[in-house]
This record gives sequence, C-alpha cells and structure tokens, in this order.
Amino acid sequence: MTNESGFSLSVNGRSRSVVDALPGESLLFVLRERLGLAGSKNACEEGECGSCTVRLDDETVCSCLVLAEAAAGRQVMTIEGLGSEGDLSDVQQAFLDAGAVQCGFCTPGLLMAIDALLENDPDPDDLTVREAISGNLCRCTGYGRILDAVDRAAEARQAEATP
Repeated sequence: MTNESGFSLSVNGRSRSVVDALPGESLLFVLRERLGLAGSKNACEEGECGSCTVRLDDETVCSCLVLAEAAAGRQVMTIEGLGSEGDLSDVQQAFLDAGAVQCGFCTPGLLMAIDALLENDPDPDDLTVREAISGNLCRCTGYGRILDAVDRAAEARQAEATP
C-alpha cells in the first residue's frame, strides 16, 4: 500500500510502515536501513552476487534491483523470516551441519535461494541445485559444502514428509 506519507511492506508475514523512504530507494536499502533487517547483505548493488536475495511473492529476487515501493502490496520474505523464533530452519541447520558457512556474507542469499528451490523441488539433482544457486557468489567455500548442505536439507525434508 502506498500513501502520501509513505507505504507499507508485508515483510516476513508482518505489515511494516515505511514513512521515511525516498523515491528510488531499493528494497534492500529499505529493509536494512529503514526497517533494521540487516540479514540481507549489500555487496554489488548490481544483482550479480546474490547476497541480497529475498523472496518476493515466493520468487527469489535480488532486492538491490527492486524498488522498495514496487514491493508494496506484495509478500517479502527475508532471511530473518526463514526460521521460526529461536529455531533454525532445516536449510539453516544443514548449512551448520555441513560446515557450509565461512565468512557468512553470501549465506543469507544462498539460504533463501536453496529454501525456494527445495519448496519447488524436494529432491533436486546436482545440476538443478547448481542452476538454482548460480546467481549466488561465494568466495570462501568452493561450493562443495554448500552442495552437501542442500543434500542434507533435502533429505531432512523428505524424512519429515514420509509418515
């Protein structure tokens, strides 16, 4: 919703008022600087690294490329909304278990992309996983542990879904 004094965003299932944003501010900037949700990282500001990945109406997007006002009336999910209060999501836990977190800068974007992938394809093959995370750059891990974490999360979801 947009009005003369600002707009509101639905972020992680909660309506948040944005009253001090300037025209042209990115969703990433508003999330981090206006709403205090610093989980999405600001690196390239060109949509090349994926560190700012969020879900917008269940589609993964680079929040640095989305105008904040364009997200009004849509559902935004950030890394802060991935787990529940005090509990890690299965993907977050898999990253810890696989040792896939090193410096952590790329981690929020990767987690968002992988969570979206597993919601749409609970048993992805290696090529599908690589394609799904191809927009997320990591300089530390070499991706081996990240791929292992995806396998772990997929197995956990399959085990949970099996009665």
